[in-house]
Amino acid sequence: MKNRTKRQLAIKKIVTSKEISSQEELLGQLKEEGYELTQATLSRDLKILKVAKVAHPNKGYVYVFPEGVNVDPQYENSRVNFLADGFRDLQFSGNLAVLRTRPGYASSLAAVLDHADPYEIIGSIAGDDTILLVMREGVTPSDLINSLILVMPKLEDKIG
Repeated sequence: MKNRTKRQLAIKKIVTSKEISSQEELLGQLKEEGYELTQATLSRDLKILKVAKVAHPNKGYVYVFPEGVNVDPQYENSRVNFLADGFRDLQFSGNLAVLRTRPGYASSLAAVLDHADPYEIIGSIAGDDTILLVMREGVTPSDLINSLILVMPKLEDKIG
């Protein structure tokens, strides 16, 4: 799972920092960063990450994230990564996950997760220091952890 998370973070970084117009081009960029994967795996990753293609005046079409704007990854990560500092722990029971935070962090963290709308989470309820996450049927704890790290990469150091 850790390799998938790192690979998907690399995809996110490449797509948000460069104008990528094809899967072949993206595969080449990933290969330069040390990732060997098949086109089918890349296709699945793009679907999981909800990457879309939009018209570009010079390149035909380019990959973008749902917000529709490719932003510098450093800026993007700084907007939400500070919330990872409030993370305390994560526990699972069936298709429920309880994410505990420092006081005052839960509602902001839940808002970021709701806005990111990861496939693995069908809903959340936040208090002051606790978030109840309802996972989609068939989603494993590892899948949820992966999706949380994709939204806030800094969590990887805290959840691992």
